[in-house]
Formats: sequence, structure tokens, C-alpha cells
Amino acid sequence: MATFVLYESAVGYGIFEITEFDEIGQAVDKVQEAISDLARFGRIVKLVAFKPFPSAADSLEQINAISEAQLTDELKAFLELNMPKVKEGKKAKFKLGVFEPKLGSVIQETTNIPCISNDVVGEVIRGIRANISRFISVSDADMKRAQLGLAHSYSRAKVKFNVNKVDNMIIQAIALLDTLDKDINTFVMRVREWYSWHFPELVKIINDNYQYARLALVIKDKSTLTEEQLPAMSEIVGEESKAKEILDAARSSMGQDISPIDLLNIEVFAQRVIKLAEYRQKLHTYLLDKMHAVAPNLSALIGEVVGARLISHAGSLTNLAKYPASTVQILGAEKALFRALKTRGNTPKYGLIFHSSFIGRAKQRNKGRISRYLANKCSIASRIDCFMDAATNVFGEKMREQVEERLRFYEEGVAPRKNANVMGEAMEVLKTQLATEEEDGAEKKKKKDKKEKRKREASEPAEDVPAEDGVKEEKKKKKKKSVAEAEPAVEDSGKKKKKKVKE
Repeated sequence: MATFVLYESAVGYGIFEITEFDEIGQAVDKVQEAISDLARFGRIVKLVAFKPFPSAADSLEQINAISEAQLTDELKAFLELNMPKVKEGKKAKFKLGVFEPKLGSVIQETTNIPCISNDVVGEVIRGIRANISRFISVSDADMKRAQLGLAHSYSRAKVKFNVNKVDNMIIQAIALLDTLDKDINTFVMRVREWYSWHFPELVKIINDNYQYARLALVIKDKSTLTEEQLPAMSEIVGEESKAKEILDAARSSMGQDISPIDLLNIEVFAQRVIKLAEYRQKLHTYLLDKMHAVAPNLSALIGEVVGARLISHAGSLTNLAKYPASTVQILGAEKALFRALKTRGNTPKYGLIFHSSFIGRAKQRNKGRISRYLANKCSIASRIDCFMDAATNVFGEKMREQVEERLRFYEEGVAPRKNANVMGEAMEVLKTQLATEEEDGAEKKKKKDKKEKRKREASEPAEDVPAEDGVKEEKKKKKKKSVAEAEPAVEDSGKKKKKKVKE
């Protein structure tokens, strides 16, 4: 039985026939030996047909189709033209070797050409790729340039994305946010311990780390603290009574004195900590905006931070959308899961979704139930966010209402609404929103057209004004002068004017 091989390169399609397939055998090591011997490989493989790509754009289109296991019209015509014909009702006496099994299945279904895909075919294609210059009249330099250009174009096409839907930025932002939380906490504790040698009573009065660092900059040396600093301290603390308490504590403090150089170092470090805390707040705002743009339904359902942690742990929003609800439920608790499987203990009920407020509000006996239900809704929300073109949080809001109803059902026994009814309501709301957006867009377009029309009319020169307009103005002036004249005189003058116009 004859064996052919389909070879896809950066410059075109090629069909090769293995003339001595029985000699090299079906073993991969035998094929590898034949490939290493160039003279022998040239006798084993023979070029049957080659179709070059007309342009780089066509090459990119063909390679994209192959990567997605699609049979293009060009490839189909090339195979039908150069492969042996198969008579109806008879078995083919040849096989076509392809590298991609899925592409081979499509070719076999579409053209009835029997295809195979195994390790031997892969090794033969590797040998053709290594010795392609022996079969077609393309230099190695030109082949490398074509391969490099196609690789760049293919990669660029795959990397293209919507700038508003970049889940990688969410992954980086949540990772940096976690790092900043740890670092800021460590640094503030260092400020507290450092400044407490001078003013130990301040730690008991102020619990907030950010406020403590700002107060350290305002108070500085406690011996110089006066009532003039009360407004500044009240602004930081938010209560005038607490500011007075700090002033009284400073006057009776048991802390040791501090030198100016030590105080200066504390101030510099406290300023750095404050800037880090302020940057952390800005980063948190940035994360919220990104989550509303990338995953609005997931954000509305479970919250921006927990949703961002789920996306980060999954690797991307697409990966999270592919996970089943059971995986989403224990995402982040892998160690506990495998430990439970190893020891045959109880498996964890929740992972990262434990930080959701729904889990905390549920009673202990209902935590497992509500976590399973919440994971189900998170899986649906992530799929909607990943594959829906229009950005909307309607479904997330409705699913959040469903989780609230399920909590009420567990606590009070109130029957929740059916999922079909809730999703139907969400679809109606979405249709209304889309219709409103279309109307607003049409109105904006009309206003824009009117403005452009006015601008064009205003920009036209005065010479382009038609003569009839000037004649009408003259008529109006003459009518005002002839108000006191009789009607026949007015008619005569009107006839004369018409004559003048005609002239």
C-alpha cells in the first residue's frame, strides 16, 4: 500500500511519497536512522507535488486554519488534484500521513482520503523539514526568512486581545496587592516599635496602622506637642476627644527622650510607609476598575477581590471558565484536598470562596451547602464574562439575589425563585439596556450630523449665496416703502420686480 505524507511549510504545501516504506519498517528507530543518512533518505522519500503560497498573508491564513484543524479550499483542491483517485465502492490503496490527528480526521471526512497520524509519520515529516532544500528550489536563507516572518505574524495574531479585557493585569495587581499588605504590615509594626520607645502610650490609643504613622509625623517630639497640633491630629483621628487624649498622654508620658537624628530617621521611614499605604489604596481602586471591565458578573456576585483571587489562582479568566463548579469550590485548598484523600479524611468544603461574605453569614451546618451553590454560580458568571461580547453585570446581580434567597431558604425556609425565571428576568433587563444604548447611539449620531452640517454651512463663502435670496431682500425693502400706496400700484411694482428678476 502506497504511503504519502502531507508537509506544511512556511512557503507552501507539499505531498511526498515514501517509496521504500517496507524497507525502513514501522519502527521509529529505523526511521531515525534513515533520516540521519541524507543519501538514503533522498531515495526513500520522493516529492509528488508542491504548491507555493502566493503571499505571506495567504501563508498566515493557511497556517491558522491548520492550527484550528480546518480544511481550507486551497488545501482540499491541492489534495484532490494530486492524490490518487478512489473509485466509489472500492477501498483506497494508499494512505496519507498528517502530523495533526484532528486535521487528518477532517480530511478523511471531507475528501474520503484515508489518513494516518503516528510517530513514524512525525519522524518522516521531521526528516523532510531537515532536508527540504533537496526537494524544492528554495535556498536555506530564504526558507529561514519565510519561517521567521510567518512565526512573527502567527504569534502576533495569537497575542492580539481586547485592551479592556486583560485578565493578566488583574493577576499582577492582586499579587502585588497581597505583597503590599504583608510589607506594609511589617513596616508599620516596625514604626510602632521604634516610636514606642519615645511615646509608648500612643499604641494603646491608636489601633489603625495608617493613622499611627501619620500621627508620628505630626507629633514628632512629644515634649514639643501643644494645642496648636490639635486640629491636625483631629483631622487624622476623626475625633477631637481622641486628639485631646493623645495630648494629655504626651504630657504625662513615661517614654524616653529622643535625639533629633533618631527622630529624623523615624520620620523618613514613616513617610515611606505612608506613601506605600496610599499607593496600596490606588492599586486597590485600579483592581476594582479592571474587575468591573473584565469580569463584571463575577465581581457583582462574589466581590472584586475574591474574584481576582480566583482568576489569579486559575491562571486566567478562560481557565476559570473551563473549570467545573466542583473545582471552583475547592480552588485554593489543594493541599487540604490531597491530604484528605491520602489520609481518607473529610475533604475541604471551600477554598478561596471562603472569603466571601455568604460563607461567613451561613450557619456551620449550611456552610458546605452554600459554598457548593456559590461555586456553581461563580462558574456560570465566569463563563458569561469570558465568552460574552457585551460587558454587563446584570447576570451577576441576579445570581447574587439567588444566593441571598438560598441563604434565606436555609435559615427561614422561604422557597427561592426558579433559576429559569431569574435568568429570563436578566435577559429582559439586558435587552432593555441594549435597546437604550442603541437609541442613545442613534441620537448622538444625529446630533453629530447636525453639528457637521452647521459647520459646513457656516464655512461656505458669501459669494455662493444664490441671486434669488438677494432679490427677495430687495422686495421686502420696497414693500416697506410702499405701505401707503394703493393696491394696484403694489401689483404693478410686483410685476416690474418680476421682470427685473427675469432680466
